[in-house]
Amino acid sequence: VTTPIAAQLTGLSTVTLREWTSRRALIPVDVSPKGKGSPAGFAWPTILLLRIAVVFRERFHCELQPHRALFAGLKTELKRTSFLAMWGKSLVIMAQDSWSIVDDCHGLATAEDALVIRLNPHLEVLSSGFALPLPQNAPGQFELFPARSIDDPTTDRLIAPRRRLA
Repeated sequence: VTTPIAAQLTGLSTVTLREWTSRRALIPVDVSPKGKGSPAGFAWPTILLLRIAVVFRERFHCELQPHRALFAGLKTELKRTSFLAMWGKSLVIMAQDSWSIVDDCHGLATAEDALVIRLNPHLEVLSSGFALPLPQNAPGQFELFPARSIDDPTTDRLIAPRRRLA
């Protein structure tokens, strides 16, 4: 998505979004802007990470700059993980920016103190912003060629695509 949509999905102003992704490079963009006035490109893992950073700063009043290594490690892991595989998970952040992504369970117990961020509320926002499926609508894998309605300019009506049965 572009910068305006990323700002909407993260709840950040465009100024703050640019500050975090470009000037301070806390969480770099996925596609750099081509020039002045052109928008940057953001993939769903980067938007999820930005939403986590917002929680870090606004709910827990943490300074973000000292946690750049945490954000870099998380971004690498999120890029290797399927969107659908993230549902029902929580991010557990421990001391020295160590972290793990664990199954969401209300009786989560760790050997040390930790900050737990539940991912489902953030994934719901991303699901609508990126038109990604909710877990109850998908069996764990995206369709290779999803069915979409198309406009037929000759009849002014929508035509549903036909599917062949195997």
